[in-house]
Amino acid sequence: MLLDIGLNVLLGLALGTLGGLFGIGGGLIAIPVLGVLFGLDQQLAQGTALVMVVPNVLLAIWRYHQRNRIDWRHAAALAGASFVFAIVGAAVAVSLDAGRMRLAFVGFLLALAAYTLLRVFLRPAPGDGQLRHSWPWLSVLGAGAGAAGGLFGVGGAVIATPILTSVFGTSQVVAQGLSLALAAPSTGVTLVTYALHQQVNWLLGLPLAVGGLLSISLGVRLAHALPERLLRLLFSGFLVASAVLLAMES
Repeated sequence: MLLDIGLNVLLGLALGTLGGLFGIGGGLIAIPVLGVLFGLDQQLAQGTALVMVVPNVLLAIWRYHQRNRIDWRHAAALAGASFVFAIVGAAVAVSLDAGRMRLAFVGFLLALAAYTLLRVFLRPAPGDGQLRHSWPWLSVLGAGAGAAGGLFGVGGAVIATPILTSVFGTSQVVAQGLSLALAAPSTGVTLVTYALHQQVNWLLGLPLAVGGLLSISLGVRLAHALPERLLRLLFSGFLVASAVLLAMES
C-alpha cells in the first residue's frame, strides 16, 4: 500500500512538471496514463485526473502571475463563461459511452497538435501580450473552452492556449497563464460533477495531487526559460504523445 502511494506520488511529480511547463495542470497526459497503467475507463480516468489538476492549476496560476503578470479582467472574462459551460459539458460527459469518449478525445488532441505544429513552421510573429481583439471576446473563447473542458476533463486550457496566441496575439507564456485562469473554476465544477456520479478514484488521485504540487513550479520555471518557438513545438509533440497513449488504451 505504501509502495503504491509512493509510486503514485512519483507519477504526480512527472505529471506536475509537464502541467507547469505547458500550462494545463497535468490532466491532459494524466488521463491516458491512468487509462493505460491502471485500466480506468475514460470517465473514471478524467475524474481521477481532476483530483490532481485542480490544486495544480491554482498553484500554477500563482507562479505564472509572479513571473508574467496576469490581467485579472481578461482572466475573469475567460473564467466566468468557462465555468457556466463546463457545467453543461460535464453533465453530458458522465452520460456518454466511454469508448466513444476516448475516440473523440484522440481526435480532439490530434487536431490541436496539427494546428499548433502548423503555426510553428509558419513562423508567426511572436505575440507581445497585448490583445488584438477587445477583451469581452474572451468570454466567447471561455464558453467554448469550458464546454470542451467539461466534456473531456482537461479544463479547456489546452484549446484556449493556441487560440490566445494565434487569434488574440498573446505570447505563449501569457496564453498559458490565462488558460490556467480559465481552467480553475471549470475544473473545480467538473470535479464535483464527476465525484457526484462516482467517477473519481480518490485513493489514486490524492497521491498524484501531492506529487503535482511539489513539481509544478519547476515546470513553470522551464516554460519561462525556453524559447517561444521551442515551447510551441514541445506543446505540439506533447499533444501527439497524449493521443497515442490514449489510442493504446482502445
